[in-house]
Amino acid sequence: MASVIEFDLEHRLAALGRQAKEGARAIAAAPREVKDQALRGAAASLRAREADILAANDEDVAAATSRGLSAAMIDRLRLDAKRLETMASALETIAALDDPVGGVIAGWQRPNGLAIERVRVPLGVVGIIYESRPNVTADAAGLCLKAGNAVILRGGSECFASNAAILASVHAGLEGAGLPAAIVQGLPTTDRAAVGLMLKMNDVIDVIVPRGGRSLIERVYAESRIPVLAHLDGNVHTYLHKSADPSMAKALVLNAKLRRTGVCGATETLLCDRSAAPILLPPILGALIEAGCEIRGDEAVRELEPRALVATEVDWATEFLDRILAVKVVADLDEAIVHIEHYGSHHTDCIVTQDQAAARRFLAEVDSAIVLHNASTQFADGGEFGMGAEIGIATGRLHARGPVGVEQLTTFKYVVRGDGQVRPV
Repeated sequence: MASVIEFDLEHRLAALGRQAKEGARAIAAAPREVKDQALRGAAASLRAREADILAANDEDVAAATSRGLSAAMIDRLRLDAKRLETMASALETIAALDDPVGGVIAGWQRPNGLAIERVRVPLGVVGIIYESRPNVTADAAGLCLKAGNAVILRGGSECFASNAAILASVHAGLEGAGLPAAIVQGLPTTDRAAVGLMLKMNDVIDVIVPRGGRSLIERVYAESRIPVLAHLDGNVHTYLHKSADPSMAKALVLNAKLRRTGVCGATETLLCDRSAAPILLPPILGALIEAGCEIRGDEAVRELEPRALVATEVDWATEFLDRILAVKVVADLDEAIVHIEHYGSHHTDCIVTQDQAAARRFLAEVDSAIVLHNASTQFADGGEFGMGAEIGIATGRLHARGPVGVEQLTTFKYVVRGDGQVRPV
């Protein structure tokens, strides 16, 4: 029976892949006004179908709660009217962005008269594998559509009903603009075997974008026959330099940790210079504990805040996605940079300081996709960068790094124009 089921699933995915290829040709040739019409139509449909989408999300949340998912995972999963409006507004923002397709990145003329241009083109078919967050369905669909790509979405089983309801709105937008629904498709199953099959569809899918926990990313790297644009976990640091303004430091740390603990830009480790720790840390740690945040600190931290628990080696390398913060006192900027390089995930890291030389050195030497000076790490988000939305924060070095938005979902080709030139023998 298992072999029959597997054959059926493989057959269904092959059909989906053929449709995606056809959809990619259609959207690659679509003019900007048609793509933007589809995006605005999808936004309008999200608003019109609010009740249906929230009802589907209630089903997912109830099932996830009964399965014992953590509060942080439930928060990622949950939709409400405000979050749905944010999704719709993001699609409209994406529509208002310049169309990257056909944009000339560079151009020059050779002595023989050849005119050469490097021109942006779509990637083709993008495969996205993600967990928990149903808003990724709308964001990923919108960004891929604007960049002229078809997309195959594989969301987590915990948000299957929510994703299907959101996808219906995206299809309504596409159909209203005269575009085929096959441009944006979701895997029609929660069977985990579908992920393995999807990772072998290198004849259809041009790039895979995984967004989720470390176990998902490691599986994708291990099994994929397709180039991977990875969104790794966010072991994010905020470092309080000895010159940090105390009131600014407190406001930034509270926001960076507590605004939303389940997002990848949430600070997970707080570092503080030893010379400033007696002034900076007590009011910050006290406020965090009063807000229900568990502090796990080294010996110096526990001397300043007796309610702090003992931090372990594992804590320095953990993305908690919860009201838990690891806190360490460091000697100086040098030790802070070494700690971040050793334990961090090259995602997002921040320095809080009034010393411009220290800030310049931190921004230059910390090797992360996003580095900040005197700003909350929760700004690590494509929407906050003016990209409308993001598929994820790429932590690698090839093709794209940081928020993956519309431009990052394109590649380029060279267009060469001549008037009869032949290459000399």
